[in-house]
Amino acid sequence: MNAVLRRVLVSTTGLALALSMTAACGKAGGDKKDSAGAGDTKSIGLLLPENASSTRYESFDRPFIEAKVKALCADCKVLYNNAEGSAAKQKQQFDTLIAQGVKVIVLDAFDAKSTEGWVKEAAAKGVKVVAYDRLASGPVAAYTSFDNEKVGELQGQALLDALGAQAADANIVMIDGDEADPNAAQFKSGAHKVLDGKVKKVVYEQSGEWNPTVAGQKISAAVTQLGKNGFQAVYSANDGMAGAIITQLKGAGIKVPVGGQDSGLDAIQRIVNGDQAYTIYKAYKPLAETAAEIAVDLLRGKDVKSVATASVDSATAKNVPAKLLDAKVVTKDNITATVIADGLYKAADICTADYAAGLK
Repeated sequence: MNAVLRRVLVSTTGLALALSMTAACGKAGGDKKDSAGAGDTKSIGLLLPENASSTRYESFDRPFIEAKVKALCADCKVLYNNAEGSAAKQKQQFDTLIAQGVKVIVLDAFDAKSTEGWVKEAAAKGVKVVAYDRLASGPVAAYTSFDNEKVGELQGQALLDALGAQAADANIVMIDGDEADPNAAQFKSGAHKVLDGKVKKVVYEQSGEWNPTVAGQKISAAVTQLGKNGFQAVYSANDGMAGAIITQLKGAGIKVPVGGQDSGLDAIQRIVNGDQAYTIYKAYKPLAETAAEIAVDLLRGKDVKSVATASVDSATAKNVPAKLLDAKVVTKDNITATVIADGLYKAADICTADYAAGLK
């Protein structure tokens, strides 16, 4: 073999080895901001908790997150699943995303207390978890939500306002959210902070488990226990439960102020009709867009603290970078100035022209 041929063979062999190493180890080089290492570096997992007690997740959170991710990263995609009210199903969805190589997961945990092990395992594999709306247990990379204790305070004050001069002599029924949800505890704490000492007594308090059927059962039990005149208002932790509560109260011939949270379309319609006293409007678009921005930053290896400018502690993690947003009370007096002004709904979505003329 002559010297020239030997040089060609050595060069060709070296090139083949280099190419095989590149294939084995992943693409060399590249744009660092769009790369998150091995695995699916262009996908963001999105796991939402349920779709029974609130329409918000499918109607607002999901499309807003997907749209913002697309705007920030044109070739990124969102891999979406809804747990449909099952922590076990959500765990399977979470594990599937990790098996697919996804490096960032936006997680609104159905049972935030159960996620510590999941998030630890994910972190050990280099997967970043953004806790969305609920502060999931474990070493999450960031958290975005509303100031949930303040939301509870708004709920409590709105119930006092609905009672007016009768508040000091009013007995209150409280149907709280699911005890597995840390947000529910914060809503409850905030509501009690405002109500305690301002009303006569909270005479019945149970968890409605974020389930309208359960909430309806609990209010029926309260009516049986207390009698038709035994309470003067009902605190409901969200609108889905409020709807079921109002239905049961109507059936029993009881008309008292009932409030909720989430500003679902059906709740706004109940407010227009005078069936529901108030709801809490949490602007889902800025919340969703914040989560999307944090997720894309994590995917690109950027520091999220430019977005998550605050910090929070959970029972399992300290100084989690966070972004907390403010909420608003919605009553019949300010529907036009809140959910309609923000483009969440049109007047035509809420009611017929006859009712729309009465919106304030």
